[in-house]
Amino acid sequence: MKRVSQIALVSLATGMAILQLSCGDATADGKKQSATGEPASTEPGTPAQPSKPVIKTEEEWKKILTPEQFEILRKHGTERAWGKVYAEWKKQGAGTYYCVGCNAELFTSKEKFDARCGWPAFFDASKHENIKTLTDTSFGTVRVEVRCNVCDGHLGHVFTGEGFDTPTDQRYCINGKVLKFVPFAEAGKKDAKKEDK
Repeated sequence: MKRVSQIALVSLATGMAILQLSCGDATADGKKQSATGEPASTEPGTPAQPSKPVIKTEEEWKKILTPEQFEILRKHGTERAWGKVYAEWKKQGAGTYYCVGCNAELFTSKEKFDARCGWPAFFDASKHENIKTLTDTSFGTVRVEVRCNVCDGHLGHVFTGEGFDTPTDQRYCINGKVLKFVPFAEAGKKDAKKEDK
């Protein structure tokens, strides 16, 4: 019986390690904490969409991003799984998710699903032209990294063939701290104000 308990414990630890590797190394939470420690921001209206690539120096990025956002977006870090951001993301209703670095639209709640992996998950991008993928061979594995195509910021990874009951059978596993959320109702209010002017 003791041997079975040991095998179960080793299996549990191995499973947790694989889950952590599936989306990243959790370096962002381990190195730097934001001043507020708050989850991904909810914005009051639709941000203006960039019309050309956004290129900044490291110092310019540090001025507009929190330390955690900088670590993830610019240094390819990963937020800790099952954190405040994930809990907040699960509560968010209908809306659009934008890149925190450049405001490019990335996903909407229409593509959102709970993969129960500890990070925000989407089965597809809402604006494919704002997403790019690259092969990532870090940590001795081969994964597909997802980046913002406008500012080249690291967003997370995409996995295929995991058997999720979604239209694409893909899981975009995205760091929530690099997403801005705008509820559809708020976006409509701002757009209506623009039309009134």
